[in-house]
Amino acid sequence: MSLSQLLGTELPLLQAPMAGVQGSRLAAAVSKAGALGALPCAMLGVERIREEVTAIRAQTAHPFNLNFFCHQPPAEDAAREAAWRQRLAPDYARLGVSLDAASSATSRRPFDAQMLALVGELRPAVVSFHFGLPEADLWQPLRALGIRVLASATTLEEGRWLQQQGVDAVIAQGWEAGGHRGMFLGDDLGTQMGTFALLPQLVHALRVPVIAAGGIADADGVAAAMRLGAAGVQVGTAYLLCPEADTSAVHRGALQGAQAAETAVTNVFTGRPARGIVNHAMRAWGPINPDAPAFPLAAQFVAPLRKAAEAQGSSDYSPLWAGQNTSGCRETSAAELTWALAQGLGSQEPPCLV
Repeated sequence: MSLSQLLGTELPLLQAPMAGVQGSRLAAAVSKAGALGALPCAMLGVERIREEVTAIRAQTAHPFNLNFFCHQPPAEDAAREAAWRQRLAPDYARLGVSLDAASSATSRRPFDAQMLALVGELRPAVVSFHFGLPEADLWQPLRALGIRVLASATTLEEGRWLQQQGVDAVIAQGWEAGGHRGMFLGDDLGTQMGTFALLPQLVHALRVPVIAAGGIADADGVAAAMRLGAAGVQVGTAYLLCPEADTSAVHRGALQGAQAAETAVTNVFTGRPARGIVNHAMRAWGPINPDAPAFPLAAQFVAPLRKAAEAQGSSDYSPLWAGQNTSGCRETSAAELTWALAQGLGSQEPPCLV
């Protein structure tokens, strides 16, 4: 069975779920164009997810993917958080922000029983997971729903583990990819491989389809991944300038400028390694700082700084998530970008939009 048959799409192309920079508009546009659009759900509550799914289905009957995180909520560490607050004190003072402005609210939630019930209610064609898979008491009921399940692997060991658990396909997330690393069996960044090193190893070792992700921004990249045995390709960064994306003004500006040429993996924005365009915060505090609070607690300390800086048109404290290859970012519709990527599959005509 081809990946398109597995997912119910016309094209073996997937839009990467990108929390904070996209919602239903981008997901619906990509699905309508024949690929698999995705809605990132880790930063959304139950009612908001319902609203977004309703919006997608109002625009297309094509399949879409609901994406969730599977991290373990961290234990409170008052001393570590107090130390981090003091580390950021000069930046708070620089922007005239009170140190008490940091919120205690958790900005990202893991997949839980409430989300399982919601998936059972909404019945998307596909769900995907980052940072591993849900616990057994959630995983078995989810599989019983008959929904296709994808998950990210950043190493050969992770790919084998995911196959053993029964996923339908594995996303090979290369080192080049933007946003959070999907690593879950260890935290050593030295184990991370580039897409075109990881991909053929997973293809050779696994029986399930392998989807290439990371650093692929155009039709040539799609074609290269397919030649290495990928069953399909997932693209994220290239969609960030599409009008259907919710990318902020400062983020769009960074993607369009010389600043986009320099990206790095950092933990200072959320507490977990993620790739973004290098800015003041990453230079001043990291990019990797062992004192940053555990994921996702670090985000609450940066949020007031980000808000104040962006109000002044500055991206100094914004997580400018992006992959190493931003060359495919264009101010074009998501449908046009999807069809352009599909040329790497040998497609000559855009798919039907019914």
